[in-house]
Amino acid sequence: MSKERLIKKYANRRLYDASISKHVTLEDIRDLIVKGEKIRVVEDKTGEDITRLILLQVIAEQEQFGKPILTTQLLESIIRYYGGPMQDFMARYLEQSVGAFTRQQENVQQQVSQMLSSAPPPMNAMAELTRQNMEMWNRMQESMLAMMVYPRKAPPSGEPEGAADTDAPAAAASPRQGDL
Repeated sequence: MSKERLIKKYANRRLYDASISKHVTLEDIRDLIVKGEKIRVVEDKTGEDITRLILLQVIAEQEQFGKPILTTQLLESIIRYYGGPMQDFMARYLEQSVGAFTRQQENVQQQVSQMLSSAPPPMNAMAELTRQNMEMWNRMQESMLAMMVYPRKAPPSGEPEGAADTDAPAAAASPRQGDL
């Protein structure tokens, strides 16, 4: 992945990519993200970081004109979490879920590449991939359940974060693979 690209937003609402000295659109920014580029968008006059705002605009444009990922029901559910006691939990859950999904897709691509280039029977590789994915989802569910049942205590001042978690069990009970 390349170095972070600086995009400036001017008062006339135009976006300017300083690395290529050219004005860009939200579609151009979307293309950069899809290619794996890291961007940072700042207000030209104030230097304020507005990257999240611009990325939300890119998502809104994709949701409006493309095939939506975020259903109305999902958006309503997310809105209900804002300002509530579970907002931080929801943010971590969504981030971990998308991360797990991304890793799973990378594993699938790797397994397919191995199947095409090696001699082992394809079903063995798919069975192993399925087993690994089930283990990963079980671990994620256990950690989420543990966070809900045993929320983190604020560490006493001076203690590193996580030092106060000594009374929480190592892992919460989770359904066995056969119970899913």
